[in-house]
Amino acid sequence: MKTKIASLLGAVAVLGGVVVGSASAQPPPATGDSVAWRDCFDGLQCGEIAVPADWSRPGGAQIEIGLGKLPARDQATKLGTLVVNPGGPNPVLFALPTVQRQLDELTNWFDVVLFDPRGMGESSGVTCPEPMPFAAELPPPDREAYGEYALANRRFAEACAPALGSLRDNLNSWQVAHDLDAIRVALGESKLNYFGNSYGTMYGQAYAELFGGHIGRMYLDSVGEHISRELYDWLAPKAATLENNLQRFADWCEAEPGCALAGRDVLSTWDSLLARAEREPIPAPGAGPDVVVGAERLVASTGEKVRREDGWPALATALAAADSGDATSFAPSSVPPPQPDVPGAALMGIASCADLAYRTGYDEMKRAETRLRAEVAPRLGWGMLWTTVGRCAGLPRTGLFPPHPLQPAPGLPPILIANGSNDGGAPPEHGRLVASQLSGARYLPADGNHALYLGGNRCVRDHVHRYLTAGELPPPDAHCSAA
Repeated sequence: MKTKIASLLGAVAVLGGVVVGSASAQPPPATGDSVAWRDCFDGLQCGEIAVPADWSRPGGAQIEIGLGKLPARDQATKLGTLVVNPGGPNPVLFALPTVQRQLDELTNWFDVVLFDPRGMGESSGVTCPEPMPFAAELPPPDREAYGEYALANRRFAEACAPALGSLRDNLNSWQVAHDLDAIRVALGESKLNYFGNSYGTMYGQAYAELFGGHIGRMYLDSVGEHISRELYDWLAPKAATLENNLQRFADWCEAEPGCALAGRDVLSTWDSLLARAEREPIPAPGAGPDVVVGAERLVASTGEKVRREDGWPALATALAAADSGDATSFAPSSVPPPQPDVPGAALMGIASCADLAYRTGYDEMKRAETRLRAEVAPRLGWGMLWTTVGRCAGLPRTGLFPPHPLQPAPGLPPILIANGSNDGGAPPEHGRLVASQLSGARYLPADGNHALYLGGNRCVRDHVHRYLTAGELPPPDAHCSAA
């Protein structure tokens, strides 16, 4: 029997396609776990609950939210339930055995419950009739190329609208935060213990704002802030962090005899290579006799490759080859990256762009690019503008939950937040900003990159375990080294 969740809302309004609202800060009484769990994945459990497709109209159509449980090792001594979202937004339940390995330590104390975001996987997953558009060239070489991508995005969204049905315009994190509270009630928990990683931190911020008094403990890892109203303010820390990664790569190459660019000024080599590609794209013979790589593609591909230190040797080799006239390693793929064959996997853009509701017209984007180049990221980081919000071009501007200063609901407890020092996707400034707007929150700085806990950072894990099990926050001066 599926659990049906009644409305938990207080005052709610929908104005001009932008969702706003508030919710009661008083948790309803716990009534015990009412989810009809069944065995799945050899020792794990799966279930579902029913919730409104649109929480601003709780009496309307219902959808299912799929749940997966990693049971606590000792059911007699467990501390309760910890709800986890590892990010995306993507389906996750199809990969429960893989995720289990990353979260296994937490089952020493908790039943760990994961969920597919609405419209994805087991949560009334939607299969769009067309695949999500693939942009081989972001940043685009010109207005025309960007316009073609925006048109493809619009056609994709329009074609998918009938399949979305009652979920159309209802995929944003405001809606998911209400799903989270419905999960809490269905699990019989008076308070929600929550661990959000990456995009899961968007849901955490929304939950803190709407249901702060319902939180027991909340850990947010690799936070992307949902606060800055201006695109530049949101993007600049990301671009600057990526730019710094290029500098770190150059420093590594200078000190590493095995670097393919050893003995050369890496940044000067990059500058000249980029200028050359702007004048005349560089041949990529390994990708085809007529394939060439322009400056924009060099920026996008290098931005991907420079993020993690274990990819630096290959990046140096690729740059040395490109400087010698062979840019094959940077050539755009003619085949879209693989997507899991799971309903809703193509909805990442529609769902995330409903939250990152910045304007993405070509002229507005070019103005932001010019400012990023001039102020924080002249060589590389400016490309993140196009590879993040540029992917929202052409998508419908309806059902939005735009960034805004956080106003947490009363009763918010201390929240633990951690970001990696070199994480261009979720830079430290984002985590610090969120912590500053959640009263009593503690920010834990860490050396490293994305997904600190899931990536196995022992120092971070130990702090998180003490916080989740005993409410013990790290000291104000705590700092974690790289894993």
